[in-house]
Amino acid sequence: MTRLTREQIAARVALDIPDGSYVNLGIGVPTLVADFLPSDREIILHTENGLLGMGGAAIGDEIDEDLINAGKIYVTETPGASYFHHADSFAMMRGGHIDVCVLGAYQVSQSGDLANWRTNSPTAIPGVGGAMDLAVGARKVYVVMELLSKTGESKIVSECTYPLTGRACIDRAYTDVALFEFGGERPLVREIYDDITLDELIAQVGIPLDDGR
Repeated sequence: MTRLTREQIAARVALDIPDGSYVNLGIGVPTLVADFLPSDREIILHTENGLLGMGGAAIGDEIDEDLINAGKIYVTETPGASYFHHADSFAMMRGGHIDVCVLGAYQVSQSGDLANWRTNSPTAIPGVGGAMDLAVGARKVYVVMELLSKTGESKIVSECTYPLTGRACIDRAYTDVALFEFGGERPLVREIYDDITLDELIAQVGIPLDDGR
């Protein structure tokens, strides 16, 4: 197999979201997960700007300029959708009422720390949003990202060098190369998509990995 596309990563995440879940999707690739949720499951999407029952991206005549998600993307709503104050939305996130959140990341440490709101660049624009609240408040935290940065460095590292969003909060990282699970002494490799061996993957990442396949 070759490396997964952004859409394929999103589709892979969607397969792991259980029926009956309340789910928050972050900006970027996480937003694409909404378009791949299995039709035989009832999965209720939450967006931190105050909508419960979000549908997929709105296209053409579906677009309502008053209906957007937290990433300012036009979205649809599902039957029974509800709207509420921003503060109530954050109370849901902080109070443990979100079953799964899907976030992007700049770095993930081997112990499951998350860095996703800014880099060390002096020109970087901070964008934490509700990520800290979700990282500690959601019951499961899934990360989606490409394994390597634009300069070829692994985004899974021994320790994050960017400012942290949350400590030991990540359950899984879905990448274009492999699926990693966190919570143990080392990241556990659940699946490999690219045509490489585990040893080659370890060489790319640069830290010890356990084989959980």
